[in-house]
Amino acid sequence: MARILVVEDEPAIAELVAINLRHAGHEVTLAGDARQAQLEVDAVLPDLVVLDWMLPGQSGLSLAREWRGAARTRALPIIMLTARADEPDVVAGLDAGADDYVAKPFSTNALMARVRALLRRKAPQALDAAIELAGLRLDPATRRVSRRMEDRVQEVRLGPTEFRLLHFLMTHPERVHTRAQLLDRVWGDHVFIEERTVDVHVKRLRDALSAVQCAHLVETVRGAGYRISEQASAASA
Repeated sequence: MARILVVEDEPAIAELVAINLRHAGHEVTLAGDARQAQLEVDAVLPDLVVLDWMLPGQSGLSLAREWRGAARTRALPIIMLTARADEPDVVAGLDAGADDYVAKPFSTNALMARVRALLRRKAPQALDAAIELAGLRLDPATRRVSRRMEDRVQEVRLGPTEFRLLHFLMTHPERVHTRAQLLDRVWGDHVFIEERTVDVHVKRLRDALSAVQCAHLVETVRGAGYRISEQASAASA
């Protein structure tokens, strides 16, 4: 399930998009103008934004540029939804930072397909597809982690935080994440807890993974943070 912000000043269109997104299992927040959208993003960083170009006051195009220029929102996935469908407008929208561009009137099925495609690329942790790395399998739908050990499958018992941490790392393999980044993406944006809390949960995760000989996959990168890697050795844990 993804957190999706729909920024649209036409209530009928906003509700149509929201209904389809909720039906697909996503958590949806609505904003009718740029100011409200910014407030929502400041409160909780969404996984994706569906952004109308023509908004009262500040335009969606201008808002997209602002988000791309700020460190916290630079990677925020954005689908521009607008009646402006001429080629120069499409180019302007993409140049402003939109990842995709959907012209009104639009097919809801096509919009949902674009949402799924963008989430797969930009926020795979928000989807329910099972993930496998070095024989370790995580299934978000059933919230189970397991590994095949010789002639049997052994399940790994994880607490909710360790599960989210593993899920995030497995959907971003080989990438190094600082403690601050992990706090934002795993614990939630604007959660005020000590960065060293990450170390405690990483240790718990490794302890649990040791039962299936996978603790070494969660690698400490000195002076940087943590990553999950198929190439990690036991000495790096």
